Amino acid sequence: MLNFINGLPKAELHLHIEGTLNPELMFKIAKRNNIKIKYNSIDGLKKAYDFGNLQDFLNLYYQGAEVLIQELDFYEMTWEYLEKAHIQNVLHCEIFFDPQTHTTRGVAFATVINGIYKAMMDAENKFGISSKLILCFLRDMDEESAIKTLHEALPHKDKIIAVGLDSAEVGNPPSKFKNVFNLAHQEGFLTVAHAGEEGPADYVWEALEHLRVSRIDHGNNSMDDEALIDELAKSQMPLTVCPLSNLKLKVVDDLKNHPLRKMIEKNLLVTINSDDPAYFGGYINENYLAIAEALDLSKEEIGQLAKNSFKACFFEDFLKEKMIAKVDEYLLNYNQNLD
Repeated sequence: MLNFINGLPKAELHLHIEGTLNPELMFKIAKRNNIKIKYNSIDGLKKAYDFGNLQDFLNLYYQGAEVLIQELDFYEMTWEYLEKAHIQNVLHCEIFFDPQTHTTRGVAFATVINGIYKAMMDAENKFGISSKLILCFLRDMDEESAIKTLHEALPHKDKIIAVGLDSAEVGNPPSKFKNVFNLAHQEGFLTVAHAGEEGPADYVWEALEHLRVSRIDHGNNSMDDEALIDELAKSQMPLTVCPLSNLKLKVVDDLKNHPLRKMIEKNLLVTINSDDPAYFGGYINENYLAIAEALDLSKEEIGQLAKNSFKACFFEDFLKEKMIAKVDEYLLNYNQNLD
């Protein structure tokens, strides 16, 4: 199964670039920028990756991001992820970044986005991996800060495909950001939002109705609402599911209890992603393998998840069809080789 997944063409649609900052690179950048890290060693930092919930993770995530100051820092972090994605046969990725995490520390918006974007362009030239960038607002900050961030983004509009919503979900419903998402739509941005990870199914409804999203990130708790399940199936609204993240943050107690199987049975357009792989113990292929083993998914089901990733991405239809054809070709060749 591992070899099958390793060779499978796929897209990644739920990936926080700051969540790819592995301990080794974090210490390297901290040393270069003369920043003292709370932990004395790489092993000591890794031992802290035992989270009781989303907030526990976010506390460490924001500490790690504090080492990122120069354009080179953002470039190296992004390049390292894209190199790994290429090795795992990711043909296309759509990357989240959290500018408020950095601008509130005095790092210029341009420094953040230029470092990330240059790495994306270099990876496309060297590896042929395409990528798009999604600006996420931090939902535990106020909407005024989000609007300010949107205005800071406009000079870089050509580099950004969509805006999203992430960070601490509980107590921060999507409707809190209705105005800034309306402004984003007026500027021509697509929209996505984290909803239904720790928050209730009602948050998914809010993301659909108030933010007019093109994708729901996570969406686990959608399964608590039969009317919502019907709506998601009818509209084929994509869900970007992150199995190892859900396990690590105790959204599920065991991957055997993950709702992915039920999502598939309900004809939902579900995709597999890694979320914050440096913190959650696995990149995209590790997520595919873990959920496949836990739920006893067939190769056909895994192949469909890969095709879903291209159906759900922000490509033109003809490019989606081209990528899906690559998956079909891989499945055919794989089965023929077995024969």
